[in-house]
Amino acid sequence: MTDRFSLAGHHALVTGASSGLGRHFAGVLSASGAAVTVAARRESALADTVARLGGDGRTAQAVPLDVTDPGSVAAAFAAAEARFGPVTVVINNAGITSAGAALDMGEEDWSSVIDTNLRGSWLVAQQAARGMAPRGGGSIVNIASILGLRVTGGVAPYAVSKAGVVQMTKALALEWARHRIRVNALAPGYIETELNDAFFASDAGKALIRRIPQRRLGELRELDGPLLLLASDAGSFMTGSVVTVDGGHLVSGL
Repeated sequence: MTDRFSLAGHHALVTGASSGLGRHFAGVLSASGAAVTVAARRESALADTVARLGGDGRTAQAVPLDVTDPGSVAAAFAAAEARFGPVTVVINNAGITSAGAALDMGEEDWSSVIDTNLRGSWLVAQQAARGMAPRGGGSIVNIASILGLRVTGGVAPYAVSKAGVVQMTKALALEWARHRIRVNALAPGYIETELNDAFFASDAGKALIRRIPQRRLGELRELDGPLLLLASDAGSFMTGSVVTVDGGHLVSGL
């Protein structure tokens, strides 16, 4: 890894870091030299994430965070910076989904997904930028999805929320470039995790995999390079970009 991909001297905050992609991203940033603050609602799970990152309290810490609560967002940044100093990298990863037919979906299911995935990402990005702007900038990486660029059935609120994250990324990149704040989005395709093993072993899951041009799921490690590109100085002239990592899924035939 070249020095341009190094995050030594940086303080990265990762939301939704209690499991899955967020936990993995925290490990990637830590391995690249960053001090890492992991944040989520499940504090007990965060303790396990910190332990995986070394657990000595010198390079990793956990703070509670509910991204839908502005007060919680402000408190999380304050707590993070009290130990490790200014946050210079944010991985805006917290998100949920709700599956079901749009015709039958209740308002609460719709609102909870939009509130967490879109409004929550906005609140975190705004709080991060308020600290970054007077300090000379930073990098915000919003975790979107290929479902924000192309839809499938049964996940309408998730797809809409991720499409909003994509457009929010571009809007904030435009406004905050003058403050040397880079705002980009990482849009994964279908990535194999412990949370989706059962589905992709099913007939429906296998059929979905056959529609991916590379005929396989992505692996978590295949997100590492794109993440570090957007977070580090290696991507210093990138802002407003949406980087897809999907095995060619978005360019597959209709």
